[in-house]
Amino acid sequence: MKGYSKPLLVIFLVLLVDQVLKTWIKTNMYVGQEFKIIGNWFIIHFTENNGMAFGMEFGGEFGKLALSLFRIAAVAAIGYGLHYLIQHKYHRGLVLNVALIFAGALGNIIDSVAYGKIYGYSTLFHGRVVDMFYFPILEGIFPKWVPIWGGEDYIFFRPVFNVADAAISVGVIAILIFQKKYFKEEVKEEIGPNNEVVED
Repeated sequence: MKGYSKPLLVIFLVLLVDQVLKTWIKTNMYVGQEFKIIGNWFIIHFTENNGMAFGMEFGGEFGKLALSLFRIAAVAAIGYGLHYLIQHKYHRGLVLNVALIFAGALGNIIDSVAYGKIYGYSTLFHGRVVDMFYFPILEGIFPKWVPIWGGEDYIFFRPVFNVADAAISVGVIAILIFQKKYFKEEVKEEIGPNNEVVED
């Protein structure tokens, strides 16, 4: 189990926090209810979505089923990839970030697969993902001279998301930022004819 303890701990903690918070939201609030944590820019807002991360949709009952099955296949692939990275001793930071992505994807799969059945509003694979974090940090109206959106309202940051979404985003962004460090090729050393070290 060497190399697995920290990734498994990350996965466990993300899933625990994600599912405990979603369960509390689901059982103590109604859809659309919200309360403010910090002023008007950090709000707990209970919403559900049938689609992907940050409330994006993938239409229809068939689309929902296809998305749930795709998520399961994707998590299986990520899980295998995580196992491969650990077995081949890849950079610890890369392993932990892939563990974050895996945990986030698995957290949302639990909603999609089981929540409809658990809460009695649908069948297996047709559950809705629970979201709650809302950060409308900036609100206003685009100036008239702005192409396309001139005169329209804007909110930054508009999507409502959950712990699982955040884990996926943090993992992906960290990999993009540190990719040179994570995927740096090892320098091969060979012994030359005069016993000097030659880098290949």
